Amino acid sequence: MARKDEELTKEQRLRLRVKSYDAKLIDNSVRQIIEAIRRQGGEVIGPVPLPTEFKRYTVNRSTFVHKKSGEQFEMRVHKRLIDIPSPSQKIIESLTDLNLPAGVDVEIKMG
Repeated sequence: MARKDEELTKEQRLRLRVKSYDAKLIDNSVRQIIEAIRRQGGEVIGPVPLPTEFKRYTVNRSTFVHKKSGEQFEMRVHKRLIDIPSPSQKIIESLTDLNLPAGVDVEIKMG
């Protein structure tokens, strides 16, 4: 009996994974998402900040003469995690209607 209850609660969870290159942009977007969920009367767990992913690249400054000198660049990918236990249909519709900035990627998983 306990296993069936656990399976039901696991199925009724919505997990949002938000990614962005800009930290301020992701914080504002997460704030918008949480406000939209709370307006519909939903409960929110998070936002949980996940580790920032660093992608580093080294590029040669010159093609021929100064081989050993190079420029280094990095891209930072900021991530946040938001859980919504037992989401209603209104909450899901309000999330799809949100107008988020261009640099923000949102992955939605039911599970």
